[in-house]
Amino acid sequence: MKKYLLTDEWNIIENEFHADRLRASESIFSLGNGRLGQRGNFEESYNSDTLQGSYVAGITFLDRTRVGWWKNGYPNFFSRIPNAPNWSGIYVRLIDEELDLATWDIDRFERRLDMKEGISYRDFEVTSPKGHTLQVHVEHLNSMANQNLCLIKYSVTSVNYEGKISLVPYLNGDVKHESSNFDEKMWNIIRAETTNEYTYLWTQTKREDSQVCCAMTYQFFKNSKEVAVSAIKIEKEKMTGFSAGADVKPGDRVTLIKYTGILSSLQHERLELVEHAVKESREAKAKGWEKLVSQHKDIWKKIWEQTDIVIDGDPDAQQAIRFNIFQLNQSYRGDDARLNIGPKGFTGEKYGGNTQWNTELCCVPYFLLSNPEDVARNLLLYRYNQLPQAIENAQKLGFGNGAALYPMVTIHGEECHNEWEISFEEIHRNNIIVYAIMLYTQVTGNNEYIARYGLEVMIAICRFWSQRVSYSQAKQKYVLLGVTGPNEYENNVNNNWYTNFSCAQCLQMTLDYLEIIAHEYPDEYSRIRRATGFQYAETTRWQEIIDNMYLPVDEEKGIFIQDDGYADKELTTVNDIPAEERPINQNWSWDRILRSCYIKQSDVLLGLFLYSWHFDRETIARNFHFYEPRTVHESSLSPFVHAILAAWIGDMDKAYNLFMHATRLDLDDYNNEVNQGLHVTSMAGSWQIIVRGFAGMKIENNRLHFSPVIPPQWNSYTFKINYRGCTIEMKVDKEEIKITMMTGDELNIYIRNVVYLLSRGKELIIPN
Repeated sequence: MKKYLLTDEWNIIENEFHADRLRASESIFSLGNGRLGQRGNFEESYNSDTLQGSYVAGITFLDRTRVGWWKNGYPNFFSRIPNAPNWSGIYVRLIDEELDLATWDIDRFERRLDMKEGISYRDFEVTSPKGHTLQVHVEHLNSMANQNLCLIKYSVTSVNYEGKISLVPYLNGDVKHESSNFDEKMWNIIRAETTNEYTYLWTQTKREDSQVCCAMTYQFFKNSKEVAVSAIKIEKEKMTGFSAGADVKPGDRVTLIKYTGILSSLQHERLELVEHAVKESREAKAKGWEKLVSQHKDIWKKIWEQTDIVIDGDPDAQQAIRFNIFQLNQSYRGDDARLNIGPKGFTGEKYGGNTQWNTELCCVPYFLLSNPEDVARNLLLYRYNQLPQAIENAQKLGFGNGAALYPMVTIHGEECHNEWEISFEEIHRNNIIVYAIMLYTQVTGNNEYIARYGLEVMIAICRFWSQRVSYSQAKQKYVLLGVTGPNEYENNVNNNWYTNFSCAQCLQMTLDYLEIIAHEYPDEYSRIRRATGFQYAETTRWQEIIDNMYLPVDEEKGIFIQDDGYADKELTTVNDIPAEERPINQNWSWDRILRSCYIKQSDVLLGLFLYSWHFDRETIARNFHFYEPRTVHESSLSPFVHAILAAWIGDMDKAYNLFMHATRLDLDDYNNEVNQGLHVTSMAGSWQIIVRGFAGMKIENNRLHFSPVIPPQWNSYTFKINYRGCTIEMKVDKEEIKITMMTGDELNIYIRNVVYLLSRGKELIIPN
């Protein structure tokens, strides 16, 4: 752990400059608005180690695949969201010096991310090599009210300098993508132009012709009074901008407000991009800073009214859960079904901004229960719209008859991952998509989505499983050979328990909903049969697989076995690993990891969490006590599942420790990798710990259940969820449970298996 940030319930504060942790801070202080985002880079020059990063959602570059040994089925290209043109830069120049925190003396430094209002602030005092001292104040936001705008207010006050200070706002298309497979530049410059009023940079990604246009205007102030300056126009091949300055003496302050419109070919016709981007920037300037910031704050106020979790008595936990909620809501707004959430959001290059199964596991439950249902619906539609590519992906691997294998890594639907043990074998990813469809239906209380969209996906996935299983004569069971389960520290295993069990659950859910849709939506059912060529006779084999799926078990221990070979390993625990060898993925050879019993993330336990209605508390406890001591939690997807299960079985010390691990994973850099970006998608897991773990929320037999517990470190916690058109607020403290229906009419809920009727405005108080 590297805790260097101050604890504050609404702010992330770095109160001194940490050059050795700059990349980590750039990740943590990232900003976004669902359509564009940036790492927390300095606006001014910094000529030392930094990872510059600006990203535009849905804009991609086809990076050529790079592998040592090509295998049939590998993708030719890896789609990634490239580092976009830098629209935030502002050079600060004196007569013969340029501000650079890498070379100037830093006398004072603080930066603060205000999560309540979504604004990043920086204040610092620096002295140049020639002895000139300046004070700098910066405010930076990506507008949530207008998702095409980035707004920056940059102020410089002279302490002892007399002369001209020039502020140089620019747009720079000469950017590099650090993790490019072949170290190639990803952008072409179509046109760059600067006029007296505005400047713009029109760019396209190579090969794919995704286009982005950045347009910028500015205002210049001296001592809080706007002044007209004869700015020098900058117009280079890959850079445009202005140089605006004023003569100052000690005590004078100059301020530049930079209004930048960033538009992409995802929202506009390519030939209209320049016109729209220039219009956005000019209209922003006309509205002015104060109005734009006020509108931005209003959006964040509404978000926090919907999604805030209040924890009394634990400031570290309060800060962390708000940080995670903040990052989730600035990474995805749910207004475009073509967009999804990359594991790093807008905070880094790793994983290329691609969608993985993290979305369905972590983000769908979060957005479904905390936001309007259309937000989660668009995440599901993202997968539905990519069903043709999933079918094509399965065809490349030899499957037919409309079978679908969704990609492990994708943006537009094509598989982008090029490690065979993941791309070809980590096929359990199909099942979490079906689980998410089922959860959406349970929470919303209607089957309309399944009838119109979901059932086609479910049929295609079941067709994949029907062909992927093998029948073992020796076992007289159906088996799944050559797979990788959620625990990626075991590859190419046979009969991974989670994969086998979730396969059977996927088939069963589809059979159940086939009957429901045929009865409730006969016209849609007929349409689906025509569109997919579905024959009811297919279900005979599906049922046979369900009834005869092999599930490895140790009867003596009363646990499920992770896979056929797991019990043959030396079953030591994590405590046997020397501290200096952790994390093992950064210290051990891959061969040693594969031979060990150590588990990267929840595997068997993930199945017990997702399909909990099949297991009693004792079964969950036996498996938890066997597998958790062997889990190194080197995946961000791991701690939250274990924390929820620990709460369910009453181990509150373990649950709390894992909650803090999951929730402060990035703020305290548990896995020594926050410099690469935040674990945005798994942040939704920390929210689930409170709602599904501590509050014990489950939906079983169409009934909403709660079994609340409270960590001993807390005085109380309060959250809201949306369920079947109702908004419910629950406050849990050591003495009582208080439940209020904020919106909706009437709803039955179960608290520790006792049913209560809620009505709008009614407050229900139950002794805890």
